[in-house]
Amino acid sequence: MVDDPWSSALHRLWQAASRAEEVAALADDVYAPLLATSGVHRVVGTRWDGRQVLRYMRALSAGSDTPVIVATTRSMPGAAVREPGGEPVVDRLEAAGLDDAVWPEAEFLREAPGGSVVSCTFRLDQRGWAALTLAVDASADLAAVESRLTQAVDVIVACHTGILQRGREARRGADDALLAEASLQMDSSLDVEDTLRRVARIAVPAVADGALVHLARGEGPEFVAATHVAVQQQRALEAAGRDDPWLAALLARRGEDEDTVFLSGAALDGSPFADPTATTATDADATDADDAGEGHHPTVVSVSPLRARGRVLGTITFVYQRPEARLPDSAFLRSLATRAALAIDNALLYELRRTAVLSLQEHLLPSQLPVTDRWDLSASYAVGDPMLDVGGDFYDAVLRPDGSIALLIGDVCGRGAEAAALTGLARHTLRTLLEEGTDAGTALSRLNRALRQERASRFLTAVVATLAPQADGTVLLSTCSAGHPPPLVLRGNGTVSEVLSGGLLLGVLDDVSYESHQERLTPDDTLVLFTDGLTESREAGGTFFESVLPARLAALRGSDAAHIAESLARQARAFRDSGQDDIALLVARWTGLPPDSGLLPPDHRLEQAALR
Repeated sequence: MVDDPWSSALHRLWQAASRAEEVAALADDVYAPLLATSGVHRVVGTRWDGRQVLRYMRALSAGSDTPVIVATTRSMPGAAVREPGGEPVVDRLEAAGLDDAVWPEAEFLREAPGGSVVSCTFRLDQRGWAALTLAVDASADLAAVESRLTQAVDVIVACHTGILQRGREARRGADDALLAEASLQMDSSLDVEDTLRRVARIAVPAVADGALVHLARGEGPEFVAATHVAVQQQRALEAAGRDDPWLAALLARRGEDEDTVFLSGAALDGSPFADPTATTATDADATDADDAGEGHHPTVVSVSPLRARGRVLGTITFVYQRPEARLPDSAFLRSLATRAALAIDNALLYELRRTAVLSLQEHLLPSQLPVTDRWDLSASYAVGDPMLDVGGDFYDAVLRPDGSIALLIGDVCGRGAEAAALTGLARHTLRTLLEEGTDAGTALSRLNRALRQERASRFLTAVVATLAPQADGTVLLSTCSAGHPPPLVLRGNGTVSEVLSGGLLLGVLDDVSYESHQERLTPDDTLVLFTDGLTESREAGGTFFESVLPARLAALRGSDAAHIAESLARQARAFRDSGQDDIALLVARWTGLPPDSGLLPPDHRLEQAALR
């Protein structure tokens, strides 16, 4: 077998190319075997950008191990005649005839013996090209030299293409990871302003040096959030986002059909992003300085519409002060803007739903409770569902023709529109009947009949407590229940008892009757009605609030009705680790005294002791 040094060298070159992270790392593997070719005395490589700016030159002579390396940003317009098109171009020339304005390599090539030159120019990518040139003498086999030169160039181009591909894949992976993280961060909040601030923070500095977020309003773009890697520039960015007329006009022009737009140079004149240090230097000279690390990078601004579900919600503006190669592409910005827009739209929809649900919930409950000189009445309602579906809890207090007062509280099974409809039907039916003087048992029976006639698919529980003042200063408490948790009575001496109650759920069977249980209340006794959201609040260990409720209520002895209602609701919410049911409480304290007599001072020490 004949040993072919070039074939072995070419094999090693391909292996090196597969591992190289930059083309310059191949220099030793390219130059040495070319110089080992008969008749080749010197190899000179040059690297150019698309504006005929020489970036790099490397020269190595036969018999030498030390190359001459020149890093520069020399603009050479004359080199345009050498710039290749799609395929590599090979030329044979005489070193003496090389024009120094076109051939910066000439000074090295003329010094080599032989006086002939074989050069191959080739494109690396859309933004740059390169040349590999050999100084040869008359003994060189030019056909063999050209073959080896083009083979070496093939390896260099393949290496550069592979590096770019791996870079794109790495960038794509990083972009995908950033987009995934951005989605998680933005979707983790349903607060509109917090979501918008997250959008701005996620993008800096991973995507850009600064970011501005605006919402689209009828009167124009509304500034919401800004962030920048530099604190001082962030203040300026915030000021521009709020008040700058140039930016406001730009954002107002972003139509629904427009994609991301990039602005730089003269397009930023008159803007808060214009370069105050700009001079009359040519674009090439300015780019040379920037790419060489001299001075700052020119500012680039991109504006992307935040579009979701067929409408534009606003814009996200990115400010870049980094090399062009590190600018994101339009596809990435479009994807980021789409995810941000969906997160913002979800937050906006949630806010609208929250407002609507709370408004509907308010209309399902009485706007105010009766005010009397013998009763201290109060209620509390806490929404437990984080998705904010309308709950089925309701309560009311009704003054009756005979001077008594009827308290009612109930709970419709489930949530949502159907539960809300039954809630309204139940409360208004009971209220109307009780206002007319109908006794509690009959009122519940008629409500049950109405539910059966309406073929309601949900059942509900309710309890009606009628409080009738007596001549001896006590109150006759008549309680009628339809499967509802029994009310509690807090006596003036601090003891707590459960009111006996029973009865079948409403809406289950036809022709159901309900009986009342009676007992007495004395001045400063308090009646507490509640829904099961209070008692079924469960802590992490599995204990229900029902087990601690009597002690918590006893600790509130001497408190007014409002404090009792709010305190129990607050304690149940703090107690529970699981459970999302609404909590409704209706509290009635029988004073038996004129309103100017005052209340017993609440003993807050008892309440604090019960919380321990």
